[in-house]
Amino acid sequence: MPLLDQSSTQSPNPVAGRWKMLAVLLVCAAPVIASYFTYYVVRPEGRRNFGELIDPQRPLPPLETRTLDGRTGTLTALKDQWLLISVAGAACDARCEQNLYFQRQLRESLGKEKERLDRVWLVADDLPVRDVLLPALTASTVLRVAPAALAQWLEPAAGQRLQDHLYLVDPLGNWMMRFPADMDAAAAAKAKRDLERLLRASGSWDKEGR
Repeated sequence: MPLLDQSSTQSPNPVAGRWKMLAVLLVCAAPVIASYFTYYVVRPEGRRNFGELIDPQRPLPPLETRTLDGRTGTLTALKDQWLLISVAGAACDARCEQNLYFQRQLRESLGKEKERLDRVWLVADDLPVRDVLLPALTASTVLRVAPAALAQWLEPAAGQRLQDHLYLVDPLGNWMMRFPADMDAAAAAKAKRDLERLLRASGSWDKEGR
């Protein structure tokens, strides 16, 4: 009687299967890894980022949000775009107005790449937004969030307030950079260079729109 072909009854090798799955994941993630390696590691001599890199990066939390007209959602819905975030109460003092201005200017300065970056204002109270601000917010995402929950995610630099900074979130949903407080025109020019480098480094895998 012929011997049983053992190769036909041999059970799959789970270790080999796991290695194959890992290889597939690495291939899929390679463009993302390469772009971040380019920005964070392979830097031309003398290059310094202006914004402070957040280490470890902090992913978008599933915070409840409300639009100005009352529609609810979650903060994680903002993923898949670069996000330039400002934080302030609806009264929006002079610092808040300055940050909203530089948000708009920075995005517009990116030219054809600007569609890859969304302007986001997180309003940390339930007061009405002043009517005079609304025309400048037509291209922004304005969401109300609970301030205590927001403070568990974003964090200001030592000695600063949460509303003093602009914050950058990558398309994977990670808060990864904080720009210095009290931004002026000179600081905005440096922030623009950071944004251009990041958009260029991620260009192989990040496309405009969600």
